[in-house]
Amino acid sequence: MKIAAIGGGVIGGGWIARFILNGHDVRIFDPHPEAERIVGEVMANASRAYERLFQAPLPAPGKLIWSASIADAVEGADYIQESVPERLDLKHKIIAEIEAAAPPSAVIGSSTSGFKPSELREGAKHPERIVVAHPFNPVYLLPIVEVVGGGAAADRASEILTSIGMKPVQIAKEIDAHIGDRLLEAVWREALWLVNDGIATTEVIDDIIRYGFGLRWAQMGLFETYRIAGGEAGMKHFLAQFGPALKWPWTKLMDVPDLDDRLVNMIADQSDEQSGMHSIRELERIRDDNLIGIFHALKANDWGAGQSVAQMENRYYARGVTAEPGYPLRLHQARVGGSWVDYNGHMTEFRYLQVMGDATDAFLIHMGLDEAYRGQGLSAYTVETHIRHLSEVAAGERITVETRLLGHDKKRFRLHHSLLREDGSEVATGEHMLVHVDTNAGKVVPMQDVLLAKLAEIEALDLATAPLDHAGRGIRELRATEAAA
Repeated sequence: MKIAAIGGGVIGGGWIARFILNGHDVRIFDPHPEAERIVGEVMANASRAYERLFQAPLPAPGKLIWSASIADAVEGADYIQESVPERLDLKHKIIAEIEAAAPPSAVIGSSTSGFKPSELREGAKHPERIVVAHPFNPVYLLPIVEVVGGGAAADRASEILTSIGMKPVQIAKEIDAHIGDRLLEAVWREALWLVNDGIATTEVIDDIIRYGFGLRWAQMGLFETYRIAGGEAGMKHFLAQFGPALKWPWTKLMDVPDLDDRLVNMIADQSDEQSGMHSIRELERIRDDNLIGIFHALKANDWGAGQSVAQMENRYYARGVTAEPGYPLRLHQARVGGSWVDYNGHMTEFRYLQVMGDATDAFLIHMGLDEAYRGQGLSAYTVETHIRHLSEVAAGERITVETRLLGHDKKRFRLHHSLLREDGSEVATGEHMLVHVDTNAGKVVPMQDVLLAKLAEIEALDLATAPLDHAGRGIRELRATEAAA
């Protein structure tokens, strides 16, 4: 699939990063004199975030291709993301240039936060293929995207964006500023009044959000949160109890404070005092790490945005990573992060096990034990592990895992993982015995034929390769020593 990006600022750069990190080449046009630096810094933060967010092996990143013109960028494109400044006249000019060079079948998605599709389509040759695809920052992490415009183009855009881990929400009726920004503007407008009237500082307002309802919103949104607030009687009770308060003059949502120099300077000074000790790039990394922690918690509970992470990981596992054709299987790679090393600067023991566990998960998907299979209440549990530590590994190194199937029967199988540096030298090996279980009954049961057939196919490959002299030896020797004692 050919992707083009017109505009590489905060939002455009986030789109570029998400497409590239999901394996797509992106042609970009941005006349800004520092566009390459800005996009490069966004890419660096996005790559750092992805390696922390996903356990699954990531696809090989796509290429970033700089174009000298809009025409060059969009030639032959299947999907085009426009992210230029919020000026309707400018967007009309850019869309006209896109349409003059792009294939008629190309879908054009606009990142606009305020303009309606009907406004963007004015004067277009193929208006039906222009849709709003409005994301939220950081685009490479936050999955939601508002898709407005309807028709085949909206469906195609949603399909493409889903494939890169987004959660498209198609909005049936167009409205200024769509949905997300209208909600944000209501909170923003009230916050400006609170600062203007000397009731709160920027830090106080941010603390109330991030230590309070912001945590609830991150995982349950607005209506589900209030459903709980209604107690056992639910939403009807909540509305009956708190609905009358909506008529009280608590807010100033219909008025906007005058953003004169006094208020602008007050907000800027308070913001500098609150966060000025960090650069923008540092704040972005702090934000990303916090979001990743929330995503991991939500993923563990199979809830909200965590479901988007889990779905994307399943796609990555299903895709697999095969550095070379043939056998042993290469299904997982990992880069050693800074948090993976100890005081000696070497990868800690439990990270070896994590890499092998991730490689085992990749193998399970490869053999057919995927999300659909697990949905039947069946899975595989590791019951025995033996690791040999052969070499030290430093932060920043990339590890490739070679996996062999050492044998299987109807209820169990044994895997061997070899962790390799980029030069091919062996870092560690691990052996893992897994049993097939009925998770509902809590007992070992025979595998279904689809898994047994795949295991037989893989085992035939292993039997054709040289045996491993150390395979199983450590555990056998340990048991013999214990028996003798």
